[in-house]
Amino acid sequence: MSAMKLYVKTRCPWCVDAVAWLNSRGYTYDLIDVLANRADYDRMIEISGQRLTPTLQLDGGEVLPDFDVRQLEKFLKEHNLQPG
Repeated sequence: MSAMKLYVKTRCPWCVDAVAWLNSRGYTYDLIDVLANRADYDRMIEISGQRLTPTLQLDGGEVLPDFDVRQLEKFLKEHNLQPG
């Protein structure tokens, strides 16, 4: 299991960008398509308080909802998360 969960909607352009950014830098994460499973969608809403994707949850419970790659990069740096 990874230290990060990335909640996405498959056709969301910000989700596509987030996946590409994380993959190109070697980050590992659990990818969760919220449109494929209603329970996952409900869980994302519960942890983030909103319905927008992408949403990233760290193992410690910290959540970054509805972000672009600049915000993602800043969030990962603030939490000292390295690829791998």
